[in-house]
Amino acid sequence: MDYLEFYKLQEYPFSNAVDSRFYFNSEQHSEAIIRVKYAIDTRKGLAVVVGDIGTGKTTLARRLLDELDEEKYEAALLVVLHSSVTSDWLMKKIAVQIDVENPGDSKIELLGQIYERLLDIHESGLKTAVLIDEVQMLQSREIMEEFRGILNMETDGGKLITFVFFGLPEMESLIALDAPLKQRVAVMCRMTAFEEQVTDEYIRHRLKIAGCDKDLFTPDAIKDIHFYSKGIPRLINTICDNSLLEGSLVKKQEIDKDIIESIAVTLGLKEVKEADEKKAAKRRSGM
Repeated sequence: MDYLEFYKLQEYPFSNAVDSRFYFNSEQHSEAIIRVKYAIDTRKGLAVVVGDIGTGKTTLARRLLDELDEEKYEAALLVVLHSSVTSDWLMKKIAVQIDVENPGDSKIELLGQIYERLLDIHESGLKTAVLIDEVQMLQSREIMEEFRGILNMETDGGKLITFVFFGLPEMESLIALDAPLKQRVAVMCRMTAFEEQVTDEYIRHRLKIAGCDKDLFTPDAIKDIHFYSKGIPRLINTICDNSLLEGSLVKKQEIDKDIIESIAVTLGLKEVKEADEKKAAKRRSGM
């Protein structure tokens, strides 16, 4: 039996696919959106959202894009899929994202087209924002210099475009390759793992969206989920999804601590946690 049927759910509550319906507006997510929108509205030029794997950066990027009303903003989201991206490819991609017609092949021509398009957008009363996810993949000082060049395009009221970078912590070192670009970072947001109470709220939120009207996880199970996931949303989803499947197989109406412990072993999280604890104990003892 599918666990949807067993637990009377309308859909899978813990998929790791980005789905705006399941967006959880935690305090840090809400604050990050406020800060980034401030950077866009005041035409600051560059905002940065940094966080470890699984902390919700991509979800935040999609949510932010949804909130940028097309009547007020010319906004686009670009996802970097590999590290072999060149500066020429990136500049042309940005041109396409802001609807430059027939982007030129030479860099000088392309920059001119981007500038003219940004001016047109500005004169129409809109603000331009390009959100770029997985920026740590752009492992090139040349590319960072290209961003700085575009950020030099401005009017008396501010920058003609605001870039919002989303990426892993190493993105900061990448930005630092170009010191003037680093100085242009107007807003910095750091996404962190959830505290235990927030993990509980997150699980309840996703279950409610999926049509659940009762507590499927015991308090001890929630504690264990937080313990093994370290409060990282992606891992919370993985543990919860597997535990619901396991619970349906053993016909348990509630997910308890024993099921979470079993799933932690299956996913290799128990061994990882024990190894971390041993390392911490050695550091405390001075070994």
